Amino acid sequence: MSRPARKTFEECVRADASLSRAFGVLGKRWSGVVVGVLGAGPAGFRELARAVEGVSDSVLSDRLSELTEVGVITRTVDPGPPVSVSYELTAAGQALIPALRQIALWAKEHLPPESN
Repeated sequence: MSRPARKTFEECVRADASLSRAFGVLGKRWSGVVVGVLGAGPAGFRELARAVEGVSDSVLSDRLSELTEVGVITRTVDPGPPVSVSYELTAAGQALIPALRQIALWAKEHLPPESN
């Protein structure tokens, strides 16, 4: 049986840099949760605020702007009347859903439950 090939130092550095960039976006409080909620389909701001329990409107607004800026979600304005804004995952955002499911599974299996 052959041993798996070892990664070079440069490959490890590149992987670490990519992971660091990913957690720079997703590591901010509520970002991953917002992406997870949008995995069920498009939602408006109020729907998201209700679904992400505990997030303030200003933080939710910031996270939505950041996720839009990096191309994880899109923001669509329907001129109405009444004017409505909805948020939806891009293809890049959809590609995150399996990884977020795996992280949630890992947390369920390996982290102690939260105490409130």
